[in-house]
Amino acid sequence: MRRGIVNRVLLGIVGAALLAAGVLVLAGGLDLYGRLGADPPGWWPLTSPDQPVVSATSRTRWVESSWWWPTVIGGLSVLVVVMVSWLVVQLRRTGLSSIAVPTSGVTGLRVRVSARTLEEALETGTAVLPEVERAGVRLVRAPGHPRLRGAVRLTPGGDPAALVEHFETGPRADALGSLGVPELPADLRIRVLQAAPAEPRHWLPRRRRRHPRVE
Repeated sequence: MRRGIVNRVLLGIVGAALLAAGVLVLAGGLDLYGRLGADPPGWWPLTSPDQPVVSATSRTRWVESSWWWPTVIGGLSVLVVVMVSWLVVQLRRTGLSSIAVPTSGVTGLRVRVSARTLEEALETGTAVLPEVERAGVRLVRAPGHPRLRGAVRLTPGGDPAALVEHFETGPRADALGSLGVPELPADLRIRVLQAAPAEPRHWLPRRRRRHPRVE
């Protein structure tokens, strides 16, 4: 599963939970249950403006137990570590914004090409084949040299070997020649779609032809 999809799912779950909790807190703080004559959830402690979110009984129930404070501190520490780790992963970008182009014979000149421009050129060159339904290419960081990561979806019956040959001799070769870089490794993930199953034909019984009756 891609990181973007995981992020959207997690953010959606957390957002829905926070929204529900906020609505319940707001309803209790504004005394909407009493004004509207609605019944609050049985497990929700805040039902009127005079009630705290956490009652005194709940706050002091396990304070004298030996396991209470180690459990609270350990749980909060794990939560903080998980959230900080997730934040670091989000801030760390795997993609590149540009790529340096060598300028042979010219000193003091630095030329960089937009990574998105290169990606769009590779995607367009890959999608030339009629059996390519969708193509996506990203330029990512890698030890030593930038690296291409491509994902191509072929129509049913597509030839992955022909696609690889086309990608090597076409878009990737053109990129190497245009940029003047000696090396540009690529990882290509190919998916061939399955043909839709043919719908079964329901044969109707042949009607018996009636001959005109002669009397």
